[in-house]
Amino acid sequence: MCVVLHYHGVAPEHRILFARQMDALIQRTIPIAADNQQPLRPGEHYAAVTFDDGFLTVAENAVPELVRTRVPATIFVVADLPGATPTWDMFGRDYIAQERLIPMEQLKFLPSDLITIGSHTLSHPWLPAIPVAQAKIELSESRDKLGNLLNRKIKLFSFPYGALSEQLIELCRDAGYERVFTILPTLAFTNPQEFVTGRVVVEPTDWRLEFRLKLLGAYRWLPWAFALKRRFLLWLSIEEKLSTEQKTKNWSPIR
Repeated sequence: MCVVLHYHGVAPEHRILFARQMDALIQRTIPIAADNQQPLRPGEHYAAVTFDDGFLTVAENAVPELVRTRVPATIFVVADLPGATPTWDMFGRDYIAQERLIPMEQLKFLPSDLITIGSHTLSHPWLPAIPVAQAKIELSESRDKLGNLLNRKIKLFSFPYGALSEQLIELCRDAGYERVFTILPTLAFTNPQEFVTGRVVVEPTDWRLEFRLKLLGAYRWLPWAFALKRRFLLWLSIEEKLSTEQKTKNWSPIR
């Protein structure tokens, strides 16, 4: 069994909390890289660590703890914005208000034996909302640009906001990625050659028990819970509509 953890930034005041999480990770699971292609041993618990956006706080506060614990990780980078202040605000700017992205020169010196760089598009758009031709550019040019600048093969991709579609997944295949990551909290690497991999969202501030439950795959029921909720809300809307129609049909003015 394997769980891929999905972080964003690690603020200075949360570094010790992140360090405790990595200590718990190596105590309770076998750390593996997100580009793992090897079969997992039955009965073992594995975990992979990823970061979306490429925030500078990850390089400053998370990477030293990853080096200390020898936990491999992947940082998904927005290729056109190294060193910049994020401009996207689709879900509010609170979590990025004080953030800055890792400069390219600093990305080059991250330990390549431990830190994998993946693509997070050129500009962090909501991919399903842009034209297909533009999406192809975001996917392929971000991979090529990062590969050329860092002199690394860029094999992995994560969808900004977790927004994806079957068409976008196929475009990722066409762009040359070997694996893409969502934010659906499913177990990972059930097939060593899988192309679409789910992740569990984690914050350094998660309660210790909450983090341990995430490590052990306890949150993998969420996709089914979301689906059940959608079906229940649909059923309620149909019932409400039928009830309204019945009341309208039975109503008659007082004569």
